[in-house]
Amino acid sequence: MGMKRRDVTIVVFPGVQSLDAIGPFEVFASATRVVQGLGRSGGYQVTLASTDGQPVWATSGVGLCTVQLPEARTSRPDTLILPGGEGALRARGETALMAWIAAVAPRCRRVATVCSGAFLAAEAGLLDGRRVTTHWARADQLAAEYSALEVDSDPIYIQDGKFWTSAGVTAGIDLALALVLDDLGVEVAQTVARWLVMFLHRPGGQTQFASPVWVPRAERSTVRAVQTLVEAAPGGDHRLPALAAAAAMSVRHFARVFTEEVGETPGRFVERVRLEAARHQLETTNDTLDVVASCCGLGTAETLRRVFHRRLNVAPDAYRRRFRVVADERKLA
Repeated sequence: MGMKRRDVTIVVFPGVQSLDAIGPFEVFASATRVVQGLGRSGGYQVTLASTDGQPVWATSGVGLCTVQLPEARTSRPDTLILPGGEGALRARGETALMAWIAAVAPRCRRVATVCSGAFLAAEAGLLDGRRVTTHWARADQLAAEYSALEVDSDPIYIQDGKFWTSAGVTAGIDLALALVLDDLGVEVAQTVARWLVMFLHRPGGQTQFASPVWVPRAERSTVRAVQTLVEAAPGGDHRLPALAAAAAMSVRHFARVFTEEVGETPGRFVERVRLEAARHQLETTNDTLDVVASCCGLGTAETLRRVFHRRLNVAPDAYRRRFRVVADERKLA
């Protein structure tokens, strides 16, 4: 007897990010074709569903054809996927949708969210006490609004029990590949990844893609002046005594005031600024790692590597290969 296809229901709503839904859909559909090509049974039956079964308009303006969500009392999909998008936050107020998710999710073998789809799962009470991720730009909001969650903004995806959460947009494809790997093994998952020209496991975390997130400006003008000093010259002497002297404070007093007003220690702030300077230099120059490290105040290439691995979970030379913009491309930007 052949293996039965697994039912995958992807729930969509007005304002969904289309790739959050279509990316995983294509992965599961491709996996089914690969399974068939190998002469095996199984694969997936994928459904794009909405509360009324009408076309749903994504934030990009793309219309998605849907079927109506099945009856909540009897529906038992193998995998439930909740995509994100600007409409996900509004969808939390849709009583019928939230009731359906809360009723059906406990019966699913697994539940997966993409991007801000984590807000839907959190609102339904599915993620309390679990480690989760979402798009790096939404992570702080998710943690603030749902304090029972342990939010980690760096991983591309996280599994905690039967719940899988992922970062934004294309990370839904990474997540779906991981689900296929879990279901059908490495041969099928690797074949799908190759067809999609994707890594089966993307190197590094999503922090490497995040825009610089600058910390708050201090209230005291003397501390703000120190922040500006560091940002203007990342490679300068920014040891604690020098910074305290620039603020005309004792070392101990300056460290306490800076941490209270900025939200991180002077040392962490300086390292953050130097990392962003190094990222920019790696993206826009051919300078060696030693030159980049020296210019940005990180000393040696080895120190640069340690900071990149700790902060971004990726090596600086690998970061450069992925994000470098050559001179001609900068002129076109």
